[in-house]
Amino acid sequence: MTPPIVLDEAAMQAAEARIPELAELAVRQARQQALQISGRVIEAVDGQLVETRASGERHVLRSLPARIPVRRGMTLTRRAPR
Repeated sequence: MTPPIVLDEAAMQAAEARIPELAELAVRQARQQALQISGRVIEAVDGQLVETRASGERHVLRSLPARIPVRRGMTLTRRAPR
């Protein structure tokens, strides 16, 4: 087993700064993989739920409700089913 890598503060900050870039790359790759495997993905685009096909064709499934503004530290709870 290899010993754990010890990072100094500058190296840790550099690694953390790459997280958004790596997340964006992972989402893009997952989308491409889904298109290759199933030929379609469902995604939110401009306030609408859209089915995008591998051919590039888009079909709007429905409009999404307005976003809920959230502040840091705010707690949201789900309503009980009716």
